[in-house]
Amino acid sequence: MSLPVPANEAERLKALHDLEILGTEAEPAFDALVEAAREIFKAPIALVSLVGEDQQWFKAKCGLSVDSTSRDLAFCAYTIMDDRITIVPDATKDPRFKDNALVTGDPNIRFYIGCPIALKQGEALGSLCVIDRVARMPTPHQVQQLKRLAVVLEGLLRAHHDVKNAERLLASARSDGPAA
Repeated sequence: MSLPVPANEAERLKALHDLEILGTEAEPAFDALVEAAREIFKAPIALVSLVGEDQQWFKAKCGLSVDSTSRDLAFCAYTIMDDRITIVPDATKDPRFKDNALVTGDPNIRFYIGCPIALKQGEALGSLCVIDRVARMPTPHQVQQLKRLAVVLEGLLRAHHDVKNAERLLASARSDGPAA
């Protein structure tokens, strides 16, 4: 089964690269969000996943040792397709994921919930997601709490974006030198 690709993939990837966040060090604010998500769901794994061209990279993670996976394996590749939360109650019964190596092997994903994160409407860069090794449905309260955490996460990403833009403007002004 081929992976879906958003219609605005080129713009989405440009926005992701312009953010200059891929491969950066862990940051306490992002880490706190995944810890909160994990606690809300009482699940072993929570991630801030940013979906690039060929891989998904984890800006923040708890309960998982790897820093990235192939986009071909990424549940979050489905989450970025629109503005809705993706819920997979049992990955072994979902035709999109039942043969996925992350389901058939470690970390043995059964339950997945992902909330898309974007800097602007319709341009999801990744997701805030929670994973469990046990199939289940989230409660409405858990879904609402994940949405709230995603709003905070989007605010952090916008602040990061604004800082990077300010740095670029400052560097440009310095290279232009003083006006004569």
